Amino acid sequence: MREEYQIIEIDKSLLDNKMRISRDAGCRLVQIHAVSLTGITELTYSVATPDNRLTNYRVVLKDGEEIDSITDIFPAAVLYENEIKELFGVNINCIAIDYNRRFYDIAVEAPMKKEAEE
Repeated sequence: MREEYQIIEIDKSLLDNKMRISRDAGCRLVQIHAVSLTGITELTYSVATPDNRLTNYRVVLKDGEEIDSITDIFPAAVLYENEIKELFGVNINCIAIDYNRRFYDIAVEAPMKKEAEE
């Protein structure tokens, strides 16, 4: 039977601590999921315990707001963060390996970012 998973919305200032606690408890990073809505981007960080129970932390960023990388905690986040930076236009600071918006060969800047409607 599948358990119900909750999404815990947190302030971006708490993300580093939540990820460190998760790593120290033996969790692994499962994914970082991004969704662009008008004026904001939601980032959901999913971690799994050794027995595969998921915890999902959501950070909501206003357009132009910056967030720090978690690659110093979970090195595999490098791929997710470069993708989110490039496709959604999120400013992510201190990515361990930053492709500087050259992760994909795309013709448009931040193609997944939802722009405000006029």
